[in-house]
Amino acid sequence: MTYSEAIEYLYNARPPFHQVGAAAYKPGLENTLRLMAHVGNPHMQLRAIHVAGTNGKGSTSHLIAAALQAAGYKVGLFTSPHLVSLTERIRINGAPIPEIEVADFIEQNKDFLDTLQPSFFETMTALAFAYFVREKVDIAVVEVGLGGRLDSTNVLTPILSVITNIGLDHTEFLGNTLNKIAGEKAGIIKPNIPVVIGESHPQTMNVFLAKTQECGSEIYFADQCEYLRRTRLRVAPECELKGNYQEHNLQTAFVALRALSNIQYPISNKSISYGFAHVCAMTGLRGRWETLSENPLIICDTGHNSHGIQYVARQLKELTNPQIWIVFGMVNDKDTDVVMRLLPQGEKYHYIFTKPNTQRARSAQEMLALWGKEAIAIEDPKDAMTYAEEHAAPEDAIFIGGSNYLVSDAISRFTH
Repeated sequence: MTYSEAIEYLYNARPPFHQVGAAAYKPGLENTLRLMAHVGNPHMQLRAIHVAGTNGKGSTSHLIAAALQAAGYKVGLFTSPHLVSLTERIRINGAPIPEIEVADFIEQNKDFLDTLQPSFFETMTALAFAYFVREKVDIAVVEVGLGGRLDSTNVLTPILSVITNIGLDHTEFLGNTLNKIAGEKAGIIKPNIPVVIGESHPQTMNVFLAKTQECGSEIYFADQCEYLRRTRLRVAPECELKGNYQEHNLQTAFVALRALSNIQYPISNKSISYGFAHVCAMTGLRGRWETLSENPLIICDTGHNSHGIQYVARQLKELTNPQIWIVFGMVNDKDTDVVMRLLPQGEKYHYIFTKPNTQRARSAQEMLALWGKEAIAIEDPKDAMTYAEEHAAPEDAIFIGGSNYLVSDAISRFTH
């Protein structure tokens, strides 16, 4: 089986959540456990850090992985979704999984997969864990796909759990209150395993405190560790991730790394500083307030819900370019009306709404109607980006975001 055939099989037999949404979601761990047993129970052999959260879990996972790599460890990294290639989801020391590994895994296990019918994400989780075990990684950093309690990755018993923050997202699966969502994400907390909470919130703190008390687990609230916060600023003031919102992720990653140092994975301040300063180069992270081009300045960001967009909007307001062209689109299961209220307004902001390349996307005309103000609607993302390029002066800025699909198209267009 070739890599192309394996990808076709994965997408056609079990379309991924990022393409079809709720239809791809299979809550519960029974399928995953059966699949893990079939491939040798790699989840029982991994030493891992398990990272959940509404926003920032991808950046935090990459920051932790980069610091561990800088300390000399062989580090597996499992994240989602991918932006350009599926192989981005599974990395060892920054190198994507070889295409032949994906093809061989599908070919060798196809009969079992046909019988079990696991989801796309369940299959990818098994592939990642089996690959990490076979390659003998020292430690794996594993990002939760959706929620926590019922996520496929929750078959792990990690050495450290991390929950970045809680916001309203995927409410159709996780609940429509911060309390309920916190309860789902707290499901990754295991007995006697320490946990780092990135951002404390009065509506969710008691959920985490109750869960850790039940589990006998030590808990750290990163934004309340004043000494560690000051130490982080002194040790690692520079970071390759430039968005202002990354401050929370840096803080969470630093506290997690310090907690990790207490459980047999010593990491020097020098390694943390180097890892943070070179996180993109070391791990392949893309799309976080990333500059794609200059003159005009072209920036993209993967923020795609109200919790993430509030930071993106703040960053947009800080740009000093005379005119800012915003190519923006969203999928239909996000809180679009709330996001629209957060976006900056004024004479210097010019919106071009478009339809991301997924069947879950809102049309450009829908976005325009929701916006209710002067803007342009161009359905095709490539045409929307072309319009922005043709109208922006060299001193202007172009921002592309609202959906991972638009960011993927932007990266492919401007850096390949």
